[in-house]
Amino acid sequence: MTRADERRSDVPKAVVKVRKPRKKRPPKTPDGRMAVLDHLRELRRRIIWAMVFIAVGAVVGWVLYLHTLDFLKQPYCDVPAKYRVVSAAKGAPPCPLIYHGVLDGFTARLKVSVISGMIFTAPFWLYQIWAFITPGLKKNERRYTISFIAASTVLFAAGMSLAYIVLSKGLQVLLEQSGYGTQAQLTINDYLSFVTLMLVVFGAAFELPLLVVMANMAGVLSAKVLKKSQRIAIFLIFLFAAVATPSTDPFTMCAMAIPMVILFEAAVLFAVIHDRRKARRKAVERADPHLEDDAPSVVDPIPQRLPIAPSDSWSDTT
Repeated sequence: MTRADERRSDVPKAVVKVRKPRKKRPPKTPDGRMAVLDHLRELRRRIIWAMVFIAVGAVVGWVLYLHTLDFLKQPYCDVPAKYRVVSAAKGAPPCPLIYHGVLDGFTARLKVSVISGMIFTAPFWLYQIWAFITPGLKKNERRYTISFIAASTVLFAAGMSLAYIVLSKGLQVLLEQSGYGTQAQLTINDYLSFVTLMLVVFGAAFELPLLVVMANMAGVLSAKVLKKSQRIAIFLIFLFAAVATPSTDPFTMCAMAIPMVILFEAAVLFAVIHDRRKARRKAVERADPHLEDDAPSVVDPIPQRLPIAPSDSWSDTT
């Protein structure tokens, strides 16, 4: 090897970086089907994104904790002062919530922050659930699903709003049961658990008419069955309200049961209208039958012999 070759070999060669191709999402068939492992990877990806959104919302909820706590404490502050302890210290809040453990204040703030984050970012993590489910649905099923999601969101919000309105009266009914000369000094963890449970129970209870409508549209519950079982259903609604309400007082029970009965009657009315339209549509289809594009035609397996014309008529025509 010559000196020129040695000099050439001493020169450092440029390092060429080979860019790795990005991993593409698993291909889907036209009907949205994927392999089981691909489904699990997609589910993992959607869950991670949902947790990221909730975590970001929890940070916002941590910052807005004091405003959220004041909002949640308002029903307790609306209770007359003779039923709760009022702080006499200068500058103290009018309706304080106490805690005993060292970590109780931190856990209460963390709990409120996570719940607030779930509420703030609900459209984003609900979209992740929707994006995971929607590829396997048909076009008409996607349209109905969007309507049901919107209706369920409105009903859940309405139930939580009603719970917040009646919460003050329910607390007063409960606290005055201890009798004259007693006052309540609630801990922050117990109070927040009670308020959260009330809001969630009322919101979930208002989803009942939506479940009835879904069952009717799926053909599981007909309007005839619903009309026959109306009295039993109303009794079960009041029984559910008596058991499900955390306060267990008659005022809160009626505040939950009466709107549920009204919504149930609206669902029964919807079922009646839906079944009438369905029966009318079937009657039209029976009167004017037509084959769908993918419906097989009925073919006689044994072909019949064609009629043979008489010989005289054949000769005449020819």
